[in-house]
Amino acid sequence: MPDTVPADSVGLVSPNTLHIPTPITLESGRSLAHYDLIYETYGVLNSDASNAILICHALSGDHHAAGYHSMKDKKPGWWDGYIGPGKTIDTNYFFVVSMNNIGGCAGSSGPKSIDPETGKPYGPDFPIVTVLDWVTTQAELADHLNIKQWAAVIGGSLGGMQAMQWAISYPERLRNVIIIAAAPKLSAQNIAFNEVARTAIKSDPDFHNGHYDEHNTLPRQGLGLARMLGHITYLSDQAMGEKFGRELRHGSLNYGYDVEFQIESYLRYQSESFVEHFDANTYLLMTKALDYFDPAAKFDDDLAKTVESITAKCLVISFTTDWRFSPERSHEIVNALLIAKKEVSYAEIEANQGHDAFLMPISRYQEIFKAYMNRIASEGKQS
Repeated sequence: MPDTVPADSVGLVSPNTLHIPTPITLESGRSLAHYDLIYETYGVLNSDASNAILICHALSGDHHAAGYHSMKDKKPGWWDGYIGPGKTIDTNYFFVVSMNNIGGCAGSSGPKSIDPETGKPYGPDFPIVTVLDWVTTQAELADHLNIKQWAAVIGGSLGGMQAMQWAISYPERLRNVIIIAAAPKLSAQNIAFNEVARTAIKSDPDFHNGHYDEHNTLPRQGLGLARMLGHITYLSDQAMGEKFGRELRHGSLNYGYDVEFQIESYLRYQSESFVEHFDANTYLLMTKALDYFDPAAKFDDDLAKTVESITAKCLVISFTTDWRFSPERSHEIVNALLIAKKEVSYAEIEANQGHDAFLMPISRYQEIFKAYMNRIASEGKQS
């Protein structure tokens, strides 16, 4: 962390945990007798709770979206560049809520939690969860915070899918929805990437069918490979070329199988750091939630019919070099909203960072996003 808290930072923050003592029946048919939700808030909720923003995280994200947990933190929350005083999501006006989804490994109930029936961690026995399940539990959190209607629900990637599900399932509970670098469902290629990642994890000899905690070990190799694969799909060829090219670590070829190129070294580093803080069973759950997301399946695969319930104003953003969730996938969402005669704005941002662009400080992206958020704030002040 910097020696002093930046003026545009939300500063030091502490997470909160909400215990839900009542059962929840999940979309799979299985249930949890009770569950915990860990979340953070930034800014101040106004008297009529009309300035609340929900941030939905992506596959490897969590509740820590902005600020610092301690003065020793090396990095702030994962979307700190966009949340804070004077930033795109301005905490001088908005009250921002960010939650770790159930099935996660950052404090909400998930595979690392204790199964009350066995007294041991759930591990692979934690039930499969879906985007709709996450939205249901996020609505529980909103009830606890006395937020009847969000000023906006915002998410990128898997978070954008949650934002879209919110607008479909709880139309009266949000005024705006911002869907960034997302898709109405995964392509076969994307499902294939996820299956390769899961196979890498499950093939690790230290996986033990998901019961690695009981063997006091971690499937580091398998989870690391899954992360390497995922990271490749999050970057564009252009971004990799500009950042690493064919640069060698030591200036000359070794004619062997050790790490020689800088891109190899980078991927190794990403995988090794990831396995120390992210749970393998959670990775399996999150990728399955991605695979299963397909709200139009309940509407005869008619996306326009699916979004008919939406009353929120919509902003959809895509990035030109995002090949994981290409602009064409955002076009599908926008066209369905137009057919359904919904109010929608669309921006396709020229960016070379690939799918990860939604996390990056790209000036055109910031300008459009901030202008939209300023409109939401101004409408709130007039009401």
